[in-house]
Amino acid sequence: MLSPNLESFIRALPKAELHLHIEGSLEPGMVFELARKHGVTLKYPTVEALRAAYDFSDLQSFLDIYYAGADVLRDADDFHAMTMAYLRRAHADGVMHSEIFFDPQTHTDRGIAMGTVIDGITRALDDAKREFGLSSRLILCFLRHLSEEAALQTLEQALPYRDRIVAVGLDSSERGHPPEKFSRVFAKARELGFLTVAHAGEEGPAAYIRTALDELKVSRIDHGVRCEEDPALVRRLAAEQIPLTVCPLSNTRLKVFSRMADHNIGRLLEQGLCVTVNSDDPAYFGGYVLANYLAVAEALSLSRAQIAQLARNSITASFLDEPSKQHWLSRLDAIASAAS
Repeated sequence: MLSPNLESFIRALPKAELHLHIEGSLEPGMVFELARKHGVTLKYPTVEALRAAYDFSDLQSFLDIYYAGADVLRDADDFHAMTMAYLRRAHADGVMHSEIFFDPQTHTDRGIAMGTVIDGITRALDDAKREFGLSSRLILCFLRHLSEEAALQTLEQALPYRDRIVAVGLDSSERGHPPEKFSRVFAKARELGFLTVAHAGEEGPAAYIRTALDELKVSRIDHGVRCEEDPALVRRLAAEQIPLTVCPLSNTRLKVFSRMADHNIGRLLEQGLCVTVNSDDPAYFGGYVLANYLAVAEALSLSRAQIAQLARNSITASFLDEPSKQHWLSRLDAIASAAS
């Protein structure tokens, strides 16, 4: 049973969110608002009907409705409104730094210019930094169900906005789309100075995690929870302190784990892995980052020290500069010590 003040403790801890798809923060109410703005006819008659459709059997069942929802995003103000809504929620949850994924191909393939997407998102990132001090980084993700050639074209389209993008990543349908499918585009991105991350080991096997590390040479693994299939890989992840950006509510909603009590984030933490807590697509999976921390804390009976370590890992694993990391780690340690 959670203690009454545990929520306050978690909220107070400085946290970085490292696995957040900005299109996945598009709440049903905003979907309808933007649909009215642009004269888009939705499949669902009401906000409640749309929310009721968020009953997923696997990753693909989620992606089908996720891509349909993104169709209401048409101009830069739409992307700004969506991003700002997420940033306000994150700030309220104690997130002081967010590294945000966006999927340009979801938009450029339907005729929305890359600049429209990036301008709207980054204007919100700048506003959040100015209004409440939340720092951020932007990560461009390639859709792995599309071709590597399409990803290379997307990378070229993004080059005029190079100063606004810190890294590239890989998301969408994992089954049947191994990381090595994108070896050339990741090599090109590294040559251009981008950092690299990739989704691996969510629905795909542990072998995909190895390939993402060895072929794509990523610095972080997004999800990674199926690493336990390969004990040697678990030992490597711990020894090399390769961060895993874990998304507990997403994992249970998409049936990676049947219930939160079965989630392995606690075991991985005990084995010394740099696991972090994130919300993935919070509008679809039932909670932002605070809700994810509370869910694992309750289901796995995590101690305050373990919760603080998860927050500490998020800062360490971020792409913040070292002085900023040390600033937030010092503040976190002070809060954790005072509560012990």
